[in-house]
Amino acid sequence: MTEQKAAIQVRDLSFSYDEIPVLSDVHFDIYPLDTVCIVGPNGGGKTTLIKLILGLLTPDQGSVRIYGGKPEDERCRIGYVSQSAQYDARFPISVREVVSMGRIGNSISGHYSQVDKEKALSALEAVNLVDLAGRPFASLSGGQRQRVLIARALASGGDILILDEPTANIDRESELHFFDLLRTLNQHMTILMVTHEVGFASTFFKRIICVNNQVFIHPTSELTGELIRNMYGGDLRMIRHDHRCSAEGHEHD
Repeated sequence: MTEQKAAIQVRDLSFSYDEIPVLSDVHFDIYPLDTVCIVGPNGGGKTTLIKLILGLLTPDQGSVRIYGGKPEDERCRIGYVSQSAQYDARFPISVREVVSMGRIGNSISGHYSQVDKEKALSALEAVNLVDLAGRPFASLSGGQRQRVLIARALASGGDILILDEPTANIDRESELHFFDLLRTLNQHMTILMVTHEVGFASTFFKRIICVNNQVFIHPTSELTGELIRNMYGGDLRMIRHDHRCSAEGHEHD
């Protein structure tokens, strides 16, 4: 039986800002069509880990590989939705134009081709917003804007979707629609999401990456509050700490 190739492979990775360690000896695999949630306290290294995966930062030690290639060479395989989208509500940009930004870099001429336009339309169809293509982006609700930003990520044509705190500014009903969308996208995409809302880990994601300088991966099928107490000082029932997922598989203490 052929071993499955990792979509994202991290090996012995360490990174520091101005000689202050942020991540140390990080080692894990994320496989095609996996659903993985990243949690951890502020300053623990979650966003830094994402930037390393995207190739926006270079590890001090170790490596990151996207389907075996360097992140900077495989960026076209990753759709990314950042933590907060800064925009001027007075700027007259349409939903279609926002999504089309996901095609920037695919055209040598600097103009959107017919293929770019078709990809943008397909991305809007994937998030069920094609009827709003001509609407001003600023006129949409928080949940609709989030779906437009996901469509922009999808328009790039990748097969890995990375989202940084995507549910921070949407209501509960929009959250439910959001995760229905992720379930649909997960049929053909690997999903990696950073969140502070650890309750999501047990409802959609198969595994959870806990980041606080070091990184541990756990299954989300069995939950306990020990890890959350250690990382956040709270008492939420989330992760069973005697059951770990290593890069190679599960380990039981």
